[in-house]
Amino acid sequence: MSDPQGALVWCPFPDAGTAREAAGALLQAKLIACANILPQVESVFEWEGERSSAAECAVLFKTTAQRLASVVDRLGALHPYDTPAIIGWRCDAAHPETLRWMAGVIEND
Repeated sequence: MSDPQGALVWCPFPDAGTAREAAGALLQAKLIACANILPQVESVFEWEGERSSAAECAVLFKTTAQRLASVVDRLGALHPYDTPAIIGWRCDAAHPETLRWMAGVIEND
């Protein structure tokens, strides 16, 4: 087996409760090792031709590159928005102990 590679997923939620629910479901499914919930961010965006802003709760999910697509897919199913902003990427660098910990928590396909 090759060394694990880290990945992150960024996703805003309407509130901390829905963010915690999604984090709990992904942890239960062993798709992530951790979720950092940032209690309030202000999102400024364009939606349906109008500029708007909203207070949201943002989450940074820690996973492995192998599970990245599964996390993005599952978040899309769990998220309360019709069009959630879910963005994931592979990490170029991570501490080896962090990668070992994540690989030990997250189930492989």
